[in-house]
Amino acid sequence: MKKIVILISGRGSNMEAIVRAQIPGAAIAAVIANRPDAGGLEFAASHRIPTFVVDHKAYPSRDAFDAALADAIDAHAPDLVVLAGFMRVLTDAFVVRYSGRLLNIHPSLLPSFPGLATHRKALEAGVRVHGATVHFVTPALDCGPIVIQAAVPVLPGDDEARLAARVLAQEHRIYPQAVRWFVDGRLGFADGGAVTVRGEQDGPAGWTVPPVEA
Repeated sequence: MKKIVILISGRGSNMEAIVRAQIPGAAIAAVIANRPDAGGLEFAASHRIPTFVVDHKAYPSRDAFDAALADAIDAHAPDLVVLAGFMRVLTDAFVVRYSGRLLNIHPSLLPSFPGLATHRKALEAGVRVHGATVHFVTPALDCGPIVIQAAVPVLPGDDEARLAARVLAQEHRIYPQAVRWFVDGRLGFADGGAVTVRGEQDGPAGWTVPPVEA
């Protein structure tokens, strides 16, 4: 059984998707929030998942917060740490501590549009395809090895809200799949650091075409 700790800052809809997926061989050991009012804490508690708050406002520096957060995570000895709408930039030392077992989801087709305001940037750039990316976290922001991506069309008349909703629906599909692959021991790294998915035979690994597994 692989133990997973999920970090959230708000409602945690991607955390909900992972919990609802009931991934075989995975146990959600804890959900940790950096905000005491994070809505996802209630959902986790209702599913009998231990919840904890490490309030970033209670610490004098980013280093101090990250150290406290790492202590809270390590208390559960997780195999995987999942960032699910965790809105804090983590220090390099924290990221290195969980190297190879720290996943994030980003609402764009990386390497396009790293950082914030991705849907606005996509609309302003006039792209015809947008999407979401699950990747391993590295010290360089939004630059880690890509595990899986999903693409959506940018439609005439789209605004940020409509485009964001279309992307979010795909996030809820691909994040549980990435976690499942990790739990099943199917993720590896090719020369140069690109992620490989063992057992993929129906096309480019890491895309939702063909569809993600049931």
